[in-house]
Amino acid sequence: MKRNELVFIPMAGKSHLAPAVEFAHQLLKKDERFSVTFLLISSVLEQTPTPPPTISHPHIHFIPVPKPLEIPSPELMKKSFTNYLLLYIKSHASLIKDIIANRFSASSSNRLSGLVVDMFCTDIIDVAVELGVPSYLFFTCGAATLGLMLYLTSHGKLDGTEPNSEHHHISTYLNPVPKNVLPDFAFDKQDRFGSQGDQLKKTKGIIINTVLELESHAISSLLDGVNPPVYTLGPLLDVKGKINNRQSSDHDEILQWLDNQPPKSVVFLCFGNYGSFNTTQLKEIATGLERSGQKFLWSVRKRHQDNLGSTTDFENFDEVLPEGFLRRTKEVGRICGWAPQVEVLRHPATGGFVSHCGWNSVLESFWFGVPIVTWPMYAEQQMNAFQLARDLELGVELTLDFKWGDEDTVVSSEEIERALQCLMDGGEGGLVRKRVEEMSEKFRDAVLEGGSSYESFGCFIEDVLTNIDSDKNHLSLQ
Repeated sequence: MKRNELVFIPMAGKSHLAPAVEFAHQLLKKDERFSVTFLLISSVLEQTPTPPPTISHPHIHFIPVPKPLEIPSPELMKKSFTNYLLLYIKSHASLIKDIIANRFSASSSNRLSGLVVDMFCTDIIDVAVELGVPSYLFFTCGAATLGLMLYLTSHGKLDGTEPNSEHHHISTYLNPVPKNVLPDFAFDKQDRFGSQGDQLKKTKGIIINTVLELESHAISSLLDGVNPPVYTLGPLLDVKGKINNRQSSDHDEILQWLDNQPPKSVVFLCFGNYGSFNTTQLKEIATGLERSGQKFLWSVRKRHQDNLGSTTDFENFDEVLPEGFLRRTKEVGRICGWAPQVEVLRHPATGGFVSHCGWNSVLESFWFGVPIVTWPMYAEQQMNAFQLARDLELGVELTLDFKWGDEDTVVSSEEIERALQCLMDGGEGGLVRKRVEEMSEKFRDAVLEGGSSYESFGCFIEDVLTNIDSDKNHLSLQ
């Protein structure tokens, strides 16, 4: 059978690849007329090939994209990492076009149905235009963040010195957004990432890893604008470890320790692949944990010396934590390096999550009904934290404007103690917990037949089939 094949251009990195692969699995489960091929670009930091996931599916394929002869100078990275990333991906455009043209020659067994490009790969949309095929954006953040990018495209980059600039009215957020939670790219007039709205409008649709019931206001705002169709297909989660299948040396011990804890009694502290703190902040966290009296599982990581790439484990926790902390808290807490986040969040003993508010982590937490204490660090995470705590009232606010790498900003042990007690001791935290548990039920209903995400998936499939049957769309190999 000749299948309709979608070609994915993901950004290297598990946080972007994992939801894209889950999307592919869900698509093929729902419609056997499709196949999916991923073109894997090398990591921008290491410039080494992205290893294909160990996934066995006859209609999901992974093809590495060769390294271009010329890539942007790494010196540009010092001025703007996101600009460098966009230029780096753009340098692969001609290679991507050649791979697609060769794969879908006259003898091809499948029909090219469109390109699905990651939110960081929007320059590849022009390849789809050149080939005469539809393109779709795969947006791995929430709908509200997409609204921010469209806002910046139409209004231009923000000026922090203009009158009344302490808050900004962005339609996908219920409340005015404080200037201090906006990402850096909102103010950097040279940064291209936050002003790609015109490029997005070349697409036939935008796939968002979100749930309508979570972001109903943001989705409604997007639909009111002049935008391509929006498909809310989330939560697209790697809960079975298809991509994030790494195991630490103490993986089994962590889960065994959780097995011995009462239900919903443990606070889990984990800050993503890049989340790390200086020694001063680590000691404040430790002091706050100890004073709170809460049971805890804390993933403690250190940054690379060059401040690039993901974090690594400490060799000796005693060197960075208060003297005697490990001894005094051994009955109530456990320190680890890398942690199996999904397995911890699904465990019955986990009752709270101190999180960097990366979008995948937010969705995972809601899927398992675990309330979040907000501690954003970089990228759009401050916006996510603001949305959770202020707009949706689905998070306990610890900090909204913490910035990774700002050595002068320290969250005090008193603030940490207060947030943990609020989360675990009822009151305001109890209301947040109830709302999160209700949202968890809505998440699970959304993916069932008749649910909002299930129905949106059906609309996406029908639109893809309609777009490829249009006389305007044909593969050009010239």
